[in-house]
Amino acid sequence: MSDVLSRRRFIVGIGTVAAVSALPLDALGNLLEAPPYPPIDLSHFDNPITSAPAAIQFGYASITWGGNDLQAIKDISELGFHGIQLRSNILQEYGERPQALKELLAQHRLEMVALSSGGVRIGPGTEAEEIVKHTRHARFVHDVGGRYLQVTDSARPKDRQPAADDFKQLGKVLTEIGKQALDLGVPVGYHNHMNSLGEAPGEVDQIMDAADPRYIKLELDVAHYYQGGGDSAKAIKKYRDQLLFLHIKDVESPVPAAAGEQPRPYRFVELGRGKVDLQAIFEALKDVKFRGWAILELDSVPDKTRTPKEAAMISKKYLEEKLGMKI
Repeated sequence: MSDVLSRRRFIVGIGTVAAVSALPLDALGNLLEAPPYPPIDLSHFDNPITSAPAAIQFGYASITWGGNDLQAIKDISELGFHGIQLRSNILQEYGERPQALKELLAQHRLEMVALSSGGVRIGPGTEAEEIVKHTRHARFVHDVGGRYLQVTDSARPKDRQPAADDFKQLGKVLTEIGKQALDLGVPVGYHNHMNSLGEAPGEVDQIMDAADPRYIKLELDVAHYYQGGGDSAKAIKKYRDQLLFLHIKDVESPVPAAAGEQPRPYRFVELGRGKVDLQAIFEALKDVKFRGWAILELDSVPDKTRTPKEAAMISKKYLEEKLGMKI
């Protein structure tokens, strides 16, 4: 009996040697070096793995500086922010030399979180041009080492209410832009905006439904969403799986008319000076365990006696002292 077993072992051994000798040298080396079983951390059986808590990184948008981007970079860095959102006007100076901008931002310890790419048009003969333009902007983001491309739209009709075809066409163009940009490694976020096709919450829903969620995410602007009639905290929960990043800002509505000025329905103001429930927004972000960037933004300084940096400091202090956030 032992002789039979020995013969069987011998035959199996020959087959094993033949099979192993047929492997490439690299594979053979890996096979010989690899442990028979991967290590197992048995502690996972006693300690269930839970999802990570929310982790928000804060940046600031350069729009307040009205095109003086070098000053914006300097001021935003000195205020302690780690990220910046720039606008497409930056391509006028750095479009052909993105490495120079990358080095400038590194000197100021800033990351380019996003580039504002402008509004996407829809209509006969515009599709190809829009795709080329925004894809070029996405390549610039890639070359600078940035993260995201922001797009709004300039598709809201001036002489009628938006129709279903408007949303479908915008969704189609956004999707193609998103595909091209993602090929470059740059995700695209749609920015809801007053006076655009995505002004009211229901309109934002239609755009996001029309765009392919694999290629287009939501870049939620909490003040525009509020002014459009929405609840930003609810939007965060609704779009929790599609949030790319956020604009954190505040809005005053209506605007008290000063002497000699025309009344305005709203204006954007420093954090804590408007009507947006920022506390509820950050609670919602915590609830959905959002982990990403939030860009503080102020389109222009409401009080012209202040500088953009002074206005940014007001928002920073409110964020830290009233909301308990850390820049």
